[in-house]
Parts: sequence; structure tokens; C-alpha cells
Amino acid sequence: MRSDVTVELVKASASDSDVLFAARVSTLGEQSLGELQKDPERSRGLINYLMRDRHGSPFEHNSMTFMISAPIFVFREFMRHRVGWSYNEESGRYRELQPVFYVPDASRKLVQEGRPGKYVFVKGTPAQHETVQSVLGDSYHQAYEAYQKLLAEGVAREVARAVLPVGLYSSMYATCNARSLMHFLGLRTQHELAKVPSFPQREIEMVGEKMEAEWARLMPLTYAAFNANGRVAP
Repeated sequence: MRSDVTVELVKASASDSDVLFAARVSTLGEQSLGELQKDPERSRGLINYLMRDRHGSPFEHNSMTFMISAPIFVFREFMRHRVGWSYNEESGRYRELQPVFYVPDASRKLVQEGRPGKYVFVKGTPAQHETVQSVLGDSYHQAYEAYQKLLAEGVAREVARAVLPVGLYSSMYATCNARSLMHFLGLRTQHELAKVPSFPQREIEMVGEKMEAEWARLMPLTYAAFNANGRVAP
């Protein structure tokens, strides 16, 4: 049983200078390649201008690939993000899935209060947390036993996997650029600087927070401009 998610940056070609040479080709043409050799700190204002006035395409000339391990229900939300994203997930057709399941820890708010469109989540009681852990644990155990029984009977993996719940962990590669990541973060994280409120499920927000930390390290000026302009994707 796990209550965490993991995010590893496995490959990246992303820097603030990528934004600058892409933006300046409109006025400098082929001379914009010279921007690759310049200190992007000198052009902090241009990056902020592009972000503020929502000139978005210069933020697409970069790439980041993450390896993510999270419950399946997180990935089903993730894959609603299609523009600027590429995914490859482990397959229950081709490999035997491992018995790793999600159980929320004591920090996870359990109770939803209010009507649809206007609700909040509040902490559960110790008894509720105990019940969640017990019920999920029993359910996972029964489901995985059923999965193993089907496999032992010679049933194909792609059929046997139907008994497994969305709390099962999966893994995938997710590749994006800074613009698509900013759109993701604007929807899937809550932040005090955000102009537009967001109400993400906590588990996908946990993934977003880890991706954001890696991106902030790669493109600090772009990241600062994103926050300074309300965390709205350009």
C-alpha cells in the first residue's frame, strides 16, 4: 500500500533561452540564433512581456519527459490534457500487473461538503480514515486474488485485468513543453498567486507539484513570469 506519487525528470531540453530565440525570430530572422549564446537574465523583461500579453508559441520550443508512478485514476484525469502532451503507459495486456495500491494517508481530506460546483473538502475523523484504509485494503486484496486466479486458469492478461480497481498503481512517460505544462498546472494545482481558482483532486495535484519543481529549476525566468502573471498559461 502506498499514499505517495513519484515523478522523475528523465530527459529535458528546456531553458529560458529557448523562449528568447523563438520570440526574436520575428524581428531578427536567422540572427535570432545569436540569442542562444546570451545570458537570458538580460532578457527577463521580454519573457515577462510574452507571458503577460499571452504570446504563447515561444514557450513551446522545449521538451521535458517525466516518468510518473501514480494510481490509475490519476492517469485518467491526466490524459484529458492532450494538446502538447505525449504519453506511453505500462500495459496490462503485455505484463502482469503488480499488487501496489493507493490508500490515502491521514493528511488526505476525506469529506466533501456543499453542493456540486460549490463545495469544499474537510478532514475526516480518525474513524473514517481507519474505515477507508480497512475497506480499501480488503477490496484490493480480494481483487488481486481474483486477478491471480484468472491468470492461473490461463485467462489472458488483457481480460484478467478487468477485475482490478483504479487504485492500482501504474507508470508512464509523459512528455510536454513549458506551455502545455503551464496549462496543466493552472488547472491541476492550487496556488495563492493564481488569478483563476482551481479545484484539483489532491492526488493529481501531488503529481503537478513535483513536475512544477523540476520545471522551475530548468526555466527559472519563465517560471517566475508564470507566477507573476497569475499562473495563467499564455
